[in-house]
Amino acid sequence: MIFAPATAAYIHIPFCRRRCYYCDFAISVVGDRLRGSDSGMIREYIDLVCQEISLHHGPPLQTIFFGGGTPSLLDAPQLEQILDHLDRQFGIAAGAEISMEIDPGTFNLEQLRCYRNLGVNRVSLGVQAMQDHLLSACGRSHRHHDTLAAIESIDGAGITNWSLDLISGLPHQSLEDWQESLAIAIQLGPTHISTYDLTLEPITAFGKQHQPGQAPLPSEETTATMYRQAHATLESAEYQHYEISNYAQAGYQCRHNLVYWQMQSYWGFGMGAASYINGIRFSRPRTRQGYADWLALGAPITEPVSTPTDLYKETLMLGLRLAEGLELTKLAALFGPTQVQKLLQSLQPYQRQGWVKINDAGRIRLTAPDGFLFSNTVLAGVW
Repeated sequence: MIFAPATAAYIHIPFCRRRCYYCDFAISVVGDRLRGSDSGMIREYIDLVCQEISLHHGPPLQTIFFGGGTPSLLDAPQLEQILDHLDRQFGIAAGAEISMEIDPGTFNLEQLRCYRNLGVNRVSLGVQAMQDHLLSACGRSHRHHDTLAAIESIDGAGITNWSLDLISGLPHQSLEDWQESLAIAIQLGPTHISTYDLTLEPITAFGKQHQPGQAPLPSEETTATMYRQAHATLESAEYQHYEISNYAQAGYQCRHNLVYWQMQSYWGFGMGAASYINGIRFSRPRTRQGYADWLALGAPITEPVSTPTDLYKETLMLGLRLAEGLELTKLAALFGPTQVQKLLQSLQPYQRQGWVKINDAGRIRLTAPDGFLFSNTVLAGVW
C-alpha cells in the first residue's frame, strides 16, 4: 500500500481551566487565571512542542488544527512560535485551513484579531449546550451569556468560517432542551455544527456517577430521537449531514477532519497526539512529564505497522462515517475483490433494514439518519 506524504498537522494544546465531567482527553488543569505568558507551565510546554516539530520535515501543510484542551488559553506570541516552527520545517501552503478550538469565556476580540492576523481562518467554539443548568451539570466554566459574547467577538474579528459544538444525551437534558439548543445554534449562524452524543468513559466523573440509559441520563430511545431530531432540524436549515456527527453549509466541511476520515496521512504534535505516517499510527505519552521524557529519548516510535486486517477495518470504520461513503473499486484495489465480495454479502441484512445503500456508481454508504445511528451494529456485522 502506497501512502502519500502528510500535509496535515494536529497540535495538541492540553491546558484547561478545569476538567469537564465527560472529558477523558490528555489535559492539564491550570485554573481560572493562568493563561499564555502568565504561565511558565504553558511556556515550557510550547517549547517542547516546537522541539518535536523541529525533528520532522515534509511538504507544505494544507491544514493545521489546534485542539485541546483549550487552545484559546494561548497568547498570540505562543501561537506565532508554533506556526513559525511549522512553517520552517514544512511550510504552510497558500490557502491552508488553520483551525483553532476556542471556548467561551477564554478569549476576547483583540485576541481573536491577533489569531486571525497570524493565519487562523477557522475556529470551533465549544458551546456544548445553550442552557445554563446543563452547562453547570457537566462542569463547564462558561454560561450562555459567554457564548453570545464569544460569537460577537468572532464576528468582530472577521472570522467567517466557524463551527459550533453541541452535546446530546447530557444528564437532565430533555428533548425540549435539545430542540432549543439546535434552534439557537441555527439562529447564531455558524457555517458548521458538530453534534456529539455523550460517551461515558470509565475514568471520567460522569463515567463513575452514571449508567447508560439510567436517570438522570436520557434513555437510549430518547438519545436516538435526539439524533434524528438533529438530522431533520439541521438539514431543513440547509446544513449538509456530511459525517456521522457533523453538519456544514455548502463549501464549509472541515478539511482537516476529512483527512482523518479519508485515511490520509497526518502529523500530530504534543502530549497525547496521534500521527498516521506511512501506515504507522502512533501516539505520544499523555502526560507533560511523560511527553518531555519521550522527547529526551529522541521521540522513538515503538508501535508496529498496521496489519492488512487493521487497515481494512480502519478504512471501513472511518470511510463509512462520511455521507459519501466508500468506492467499491478502491476497496477492491486495496484489499482485493474477494474481500469486497465478502463485504457485500455481510451487508445484505443491513441493506434490507435500509441502513446501507450501494448506488449505481459503486459507492457503499450508510443512510442518514438511521444508518449512521446504527453504524456500530453494521460494522460489528462485517468484521
